[in-house]
Amino acid sequence: MEIDDFDYDLPANLIAQQPPKVRGDSKLLIVNPNKSSKIDSHCKNFYDYLSPKDLLVFNDTKVIKARLFGEKVTGGKVELLIENIIDPNHALTMIKTSKKIHIGLKIFISKSIFLEVIELDKKLFRVKLFGSIFTRLLEEFGHVPLPPYINRKDEAEDLERYQTTFAKNFGAVAAPTAGLHFTENDFIRFKQHKISYNFLTLHIGSGTFQPVKTKNISDHQMHFEYFNISEQLKDQILNTKKEGGRIIAIGTTCMRALEASFIDNEIKTGNQKTNIFITPGYKFNIVDGLFTNFHLPKSTLLMLVSAFAGYEFTKELYTHAIIKKYRFFSYGDATFIEQKMLKEDLYK
Repeated sequence: MEIDDFDYDLPANLIAQQPPKVRGDSKLLIVNPNKSSKIDSHCKNFYDYLSPKDLLVFNDTKVIKARLFGEKVTGGKVELLIENIIDPNHALTMIKTSKKIHIGLKIFISKSIFLEVIELDKKLFRVKLFGSIFTRLLEEFGHVPLPPYINRKDEAEDLERYQTTFAKNFGAVAAPTAGLHFTENDFIRFKQHKISYNFLTLHIGSGTFQPVKTKNISDHQMHFEYFNISEQLKDQILNTKKEGGRIIAIGTTCMRALEASFIDNEIKTGNQKTNIFITPGYKFNIVDGLFTNFHLPKSTLLMLVSAFAGYEFTKELYTHAIIKKYRFFSYGDATFIEQKMLKEDLYK
């Protein structure tokens, strides 16, 4: 399949620039590709489509204030996105500046704090920090790393709203946006409805926003992301499957982690990394349902949804969402794909 097969026209006014005034006050498009059904609903009605046999899986990664702004010695402006903190004084980062970046370049965050580029590591730069440590630097000077399609500077509200209420483990440079819809009251209601849930951790990297630049999608190389699955979650998954319940991934990051953990017909636990690329034709082994936001045209996440719901049906549900004026992307509305496509979805 080619990249243009995953393109669609989206009116700019449907790209959510702000979160809803109240967390969770979002529309929810409930679909079932096997029944070709589409129901316009609301996130508060999500419970009505769940069974006590189901297991919800959330990503508890926590977004760091990973965006920094600095200056060269010449005064030239520099923007950095910290990808991975290696130790208190070293990190891997993306760097945006008007001129070519060279080893030894110094980037001043303040008069006494600066970074020095010491190595090119694939598409990222390894930098050394002088005058501070990274945890302190990001806390004092870091900005919320809002996605590139949000056309504004980060605001105080984003510190809370571009973070899930259950965020626990620092390490992501982008939020697991499907989880942004859920409040503490939702987890109380899950318990009241006897809906089981658990968490995994996948630290989302900046590569999630990298465009596919190859014409044939099979030529695209995915970025690596680090994740962890506990023994407890593994046991819950196996018991859920045994009892005939569904494993419902809350977000594409959960789906990627769960599917990547399935190796040699069993679920691998502990710390892992993956560059799994899920496209139409992929055979799903763990996930039975998916709660997710609406994704960018030509993105790897849209390809993942197309693999799960079926290529043709995904086009239909996105057309429906546009017509019904759902809000798109990180701060937008969501869709619940009740069941994975069971029959083979041939692309013609």
